[in-house]
Amino acid sequence: MLDISNYLHNAAVILVTLALVGTVLVMATRTRLRTPVEREAVTVGAGTSASRARPEEAAPSRLGWYIDRIVELALVALTVALVLRSLVTGHAPFANQFEFATAFAWAVLACYVYFEFRYQIRGLALLVLPIAAALLYYASNLEREVSPLIPALQNSLLLTLHVITAVIAYGAAAVSFAAAVLYLLHPRLHIRHLPKPEVLEEVGYRAIVLAFPMLTLMLILGALWADIAWGRYWSWDPKETAALVTWLIYGAYLHARVIAGWRGNRAAWLLILGFAAVVFTFLGNHWFGGMHSYA
Repeated sequence: MLDISNYLHNAAVILVTLALVGTVLVMATRTRLRTPVEREAVTVGAGTSASRARPEEAAPSRLGWYIDRIVELALVALTVALVLRSLVTGHAPFANQFEFATAFAWAVLACYVYFEFRYQIRGLALLVLPIAAALLYYASNLEREVSPLIPALQNSLLLTLHVITAVIAYGAAAVSFAAAVLYLLHPRLHIRHLPKPEVLEEVGYRAIVLAFPMLTLMLILGALWADIAWGRYWSWDPKETAALVTWLIYGAYLHARVIAGWRGNRAAWLLILGFAAVVFTFLGNHWFGGMHSYA
C-alpha cells in the first residue's frame, strides 16, 4: 500500500503541474493589453449588444473545464495517498515533514476547489497552483520511509486534531494570499475573466474566517499536547512562537477589517504578511531548530 501511496503522490505532482501549465495557457490566451483607442471604443460602445457580447464575458473555455477536473483528480489522488499511508503507519499522516508538506498541499487544493466552486474564481489558480506544486515538489525530495513515532508524537488523537487544524488553516491562508496578490495586481493585469477586486477581497476575508478558528484550535490543542509530552504548555519554541505570531497577524486583520473597516490595499498586505508567517512557521524550525525540529 505504501508503494501505491507513493505512486499516487507522484501522479498528483504531474496532475498539478499539468493544471498549472494549462491555467497559464488559458489565461495567456485571454490576456490582451488594450490601447487607449480600444479602451475608448469599449467605453463608447457600452450598453450596446456588441459591448455586452465582449469576449471578456464569454463562457469559460473547454480547456478551463478540463483544468478544473485535473485539479479535482489531483485532490482525489492526494486524498487516497494520505489514507493509504495512514493505514500503513497506523496513525494520521502528519508525523514528518514529507507527510506534513503533502497534507499542506492537499489542504491548499481542497480550499481552492471549495472557493472556486462557491465563487467561480478560476483566476485564483494562477497563484494557488504554484503553491501546491511547490509543496509537492518539496515533499518529493524528502524521505518517504515509514519510521516509528518519536515519543513526543505518540498520541494519535492529538496528532490528528492538532495537525489537521493546522493544514486546513494553512490551505485557507494560501487562498487568501492568492486573492490578496491578485487584488493588488488587478489594476496592472489585463486578463479576461479575472475576478473583480471586490470578489477577491471577499474571498480573502472568507478564507481567513475559516483559517483563524483553525489556527486558534491548533494553538490550544498544541498547548495541551505540549503539556502531556513535555510537561509544560508553552516553551517559546521557534515553531510555537511563529504560530503565535501568525495567529496575531490574522487576528489583527480580522479586527482591522470588521472593527476599523479596513479594505483595499492595507488589508491585502496584511493577508500577504500573514501567509509569509505561515511559510516561516512551516519551514522555520529547520533553520532555528527547537523542539519541533523533527517536523
